[in-house]
Amino acid sequence: MTSMATKRNVRYTRLAADEDDYVVGGYDPRYDYAPKSFHKVPWKSIALALFLLSLGCMLLFLSYFIFTGHMGGDRSQGYGLLGLGILTFLPGFYETRIAYYSWRGAAGYRFASIPDY
Repeated sequence: MTSMATKRNVRYTRLAADEDDYVVGGYDPRYDYAPKSFHKVPWKSIALALFLLSLGCMLLFLSYFIFTGHMGGDRSQGYGLLGLGILTFLPGFYETRIAYYSWRGAAGYRFASIPDY
């Protein structure tokens, strides 16, 4: 353990009073950091999103078939499948859309926007 007496010769510099003092000629080095995780493709998350999307579509189709009478079942079963279909379709569609636009290189979309599991 070091004591405070050994750290007396450390030289400190004063921080800039304004954030604009860091910018030199329009260049701000604070925004240079680009970790490699921005370019990493979260394959497990994309697989989960595709699974949720397909499961949600299937549940929504089943509820549609129950409501129209093409398939047997009570209306309460149709409402249950409709609720579960919506709960699985929406997050699957959202993350699949982000992955697709990131793959296409659209502005504002990155694979880093998808959580990695």
